[in-house]
Amino acid sequence: MTAATEATLTPAQTAGLIRRLTALADDEIVLAHRGGEWTGHAPILEEDIALANMAQDELGHAGLYLGLRAELDGSDADRLAFFRDADGYTCARFVELPRGDWALTMLRHFLYDTFEALWLEAATRSTYAPLAAVAAKAVREEKFHVQHTALWVERLALGTPESLRRLQAALAELWPHVGQLFQPVDGEAELTQAGLLPDLGAVQARWQDLVARHLHGKCGLTLPALPAEQAPRTVHTSHLAPLLAEMQAVARQHPDAEVW
Repeated sequence: MTAATEATLTPAQTAGLIRRLTALADDEIVLAHRGGEWTGHAPILEEDIALANMAQDELGHAGLYLGLRAELDGSDADRLAFFRDADGYTCARFVELPRGDWALTMLRHFLYDTFEALWLEAATRSTYAPLAAVAAKAVREEKFHVQHTALWVERLALGTPESLRRLQAALAELWPHVGQLFQPVDGEAELTQAGLLPDLGAVQARWQDLVARHLHGKCGLTLPALPAEQAPRTVHTSHLAPLLAEMQAVARQHPDAEVW
């Protein structure tokens, strides 16, 4: 396929790319905030630092996605992050859920990071050169996240009866929402057909195989059934609005500030 640029995209392709890039960025922003809530509260100092670094990485990826969007529509990343209400966000409910305990946090990151690593790996072959370049830059970090959280999930599963119980409970809470990560945005099928975006179905098949082999095969967890349907990304949990209120408080109090 011929490499695409901003100039060669059709209006429909541009709109579809903006929707997908925004959804990815919104997932990253909200998940990073949940990770940041552990600062000063992680079980050990090294993990406090590690999770804070991972949250910074996720915010960095959000900046990359919103930077790609800015090239398409001239939008401002900070305005999008700090001045949209919950109704304007398109994150998955999976990342909105409260931080929970350490088992839920590590399991959520493992499930999400595996999805993102596979998506980015596929996106390195996008015919949209700017996206392929960003994916090549971010995928290495995401694979480190997967390695880190996979080890924690294994450690908890094979640790004590209590850590195993908490991990299984976290899986029961998270699993009903995880399918939303693979929900296409409007027009995504056409973008995939044009080679601009990864095939979500193929990404999900690889994700299910890897996740099942780790969680069930290695860790001995019981995987619940995936729900047949997921709510659209515009329908949020009650947890998103208070999260955004906290995250956006300073920016909204000083909307014209140029130096922090």
